[in-house]
Amino acid sequence: MTTPHINAEAGAFASTCLLPGDPLRAQFIAENFFTDAKQVCDVRNMFGYTGTYKGQAVSVMGTGMGIPSCSIYATELIQHYQVQRLVRVGSCGAVLPEVQLRDIILAQGASTDSAVNRQRFGGYDYAALADFELLSKVASYAQQHGQKVRVGNVFSADLFYGVNDNLTDLLARYGILGVEMEAAGLYSVAAAHGAQALTVLTVSDHLQTHQQMSSQERQTGFADMVELTLNSLFS
Repeated sequence: MTTPHINAEAGAFASTCLLPGDPLRAQFIAENFFTDAKQVCDVRNMFGYTGTYKGQAVSVMGTGMGIPSCSIYATELIQHYQVQRLVRVGSCGAVLPEVQLRDIILAQGASTDSAVNRQRFGGYDYAALADFELLSKVASYAQQHGQKVRVGNVFSADLFYGVNDNLTDLLARYGILGVEMEAAGLYSVAAAHGAQALTVLTVSDHLQTHQQMSSQERQTGFADMVELTLNSLFS
């Protein structure tokens, strides 16, 4: 059964689905990492694909930017397509000086300035946390294969432009590793529907030093992150 935002047939998605924000990144993942990839969704040019990785079924679906957009796709994937493992693969801006460009961050938790989770959680503060099994899989695989990852708290911002100038200093004081725009919403949607969720991020820029990755570095760094994630989930 299709939804207002996903025109895939019933059973079109695997139980594990990667969630990049950019639909063209979804296409990149399908074409470069999946075997026998098939496009299953194209509503609003938000592409979804299903294929196999190491012989196991896997999907990828673009979500757009921000908590509201990501929450729509995550909810429909869980409720209508029985997706049980949702892994956001995206980019973030670093906050702490020791976090470098191209570092990979596993978002153990996600703080936020969004009111979305309070609306879901009866007006109370919800601790938006990654699924421990998924987090452990990626962290353990990285450690076993000598690949450095950083594990900790990120900040899911509602605004991309016009953020309070003092925010980065505050986030650094509390040990926030990076700023992105979706994890806190994804985690609460998954929790509300009994699914597993994780966010894996590549540091594409630094909010304190204003360093930025080149377009080629972004492509390579993104591919490294996706390969780590897929190998961890399907090893």
